[in-house]
Amino acid sequence: MSNIVIIGNGIAGVTVARHIRKRSSDNITIISSETEYFFSRTALMYVYMGHMKFDNTKPYEDWFWKKNKIDLVYDHVNAVDTQNDTLLCRSGKKITYDTLILATGSQPNKFGWPGQDLEGVQGLYSYQDLQLMEQNSKGIKKAVIVGGGLIGIEMAEMLLSRNIEVTFLVREKEFWSNVLPVQEAKLISDYVRSHHIDLKLETELLSIEDNGEGKVKSIITSKNESIDCQLVGLTVGVSPSIGFLKDSGIKTNRGILVNEFLQTNIGNVYAIGDCVERTYELSGRRNIEQVWYTGRMMGEVVAQTICGSPTRYEPGPWFNSAKFFDIEYQTYGNVGAQLNANESEFYWEHSSKKKAMHFIWDTASQVFVGINSFGIRLRHEKFDQWLRGKQSISYVLEHLPEANFDPEFSHKHEPEITQAFEKQFPHSPSLSLK
Repeated sequence: MSNIVIIGNGIAGVTVARHIRKRSSDNITIISSETEYFFSRTALMYVYMGHMKFDNTKPYEDWFWKKNKIDLVYDHVNAVDTQNDTLLCRSGKKITYDTLILATGSQPNKFGWPGQDLEGVQGLYSYQDLQLMEQNSKGIKKAVIVGGGLIGIEMAEMLLSRNIEVTFLVREKEFWSNVLPVQEAKLISDYVRSHHIDLKLETELLSIEDNGEGKVKSIITSKNESIDCQLVGLTVGVSPSIGFLKDSGIKTNRGILVNEFLQTNIGNVYAIGDCVERTYELSGRRNIEQVWYTGRMMGEVVAQTICGSPTRYEPGPWFNSAKFFDIEYQTYGNVGAQLNANESEFYWEHSSKKKAMHFIWDTASQVFVGINSFGIRLRHEKFDQWLRGKQSISYVLEHLPEANFDPEFSHKHEPEITQAFEKQFPHSPSLSLK
């Protein structure tokens, strides 16, 4: 019987364990130093805001793991000895494996700012970060968040729920405009301001100042402005957590390098989730993709391979979802911050400034390329089908009602959207507005 060891109990590690167990009676061990049991990372903000308790973030009861014969080890792996198929743990324990799966996730970026290690400076990724935020935000009045991404907006919402003033430093011209086209970035910037957040665009962090007792007193911006604060949230992205692999013989670059089977250069070692960097290209996909659903898909793929059905990781068209306060965001296909030379676009925005859709298509072929949607829920399976089938932009707009996933009595905007499209592109193939 084979010993399969997984480092990391996030969505990637737990998915691969569950799917191996469905197919095999091999021994399975999951090692994690973050928490004893798997929890929903995306729910951490709701624990802080008082909407739920931490125990409610665990998708499985604690007895689930023993019942399914998945051993959990609460420990930290300091090093991997691939010559002897052994893991060296912080506790002093040595764990041997026949197959090793690395699912070690990410860690918040730091860029060497003066004062970045002061008390009151933190990221928001792990359960320990949540505990630290409880401590750092106790009794404070003002916080500064650095970096205009999704983790930053979550942290802002959390702090506002406790009546803590928030200043947001964003180096781009609009919020998240390195990812979003300017129309959506402007919409979100305005929405952030509507929540009484002091949004400072085209502004970077220069240094974090000490109060003389090792704690945050203020920050200095790239515009030489001093801002008093007691907490600094560093949310300038994350990097693969791979430091423990030094001298292991496992090849890394920014992440752990893998082939199309998510296998490393060491035959019995695989990597999945945020820590992965693909060595092969996939159209419209980045080589490092640090989102929840890619970790889950990678786990499913590796489980099949390990259980005797070699399966390539081919995730299909890109998709993702998030929330900006109460505006739900979904993206399908490829919608870049900048329009490519061969692409055309159509942007529709509702008068409420809380709903929008942005369609992208190939100008010559009229083939639909991608969509961003704000405030209107869409069915993933429909857009996956249309992108894979290379449907035309006219086809997508004509069948847009089929993709609406809003509740039954929600107001529908498809007629308004298609009419606006026809007005802007009067010579496009006509759409049926039935």
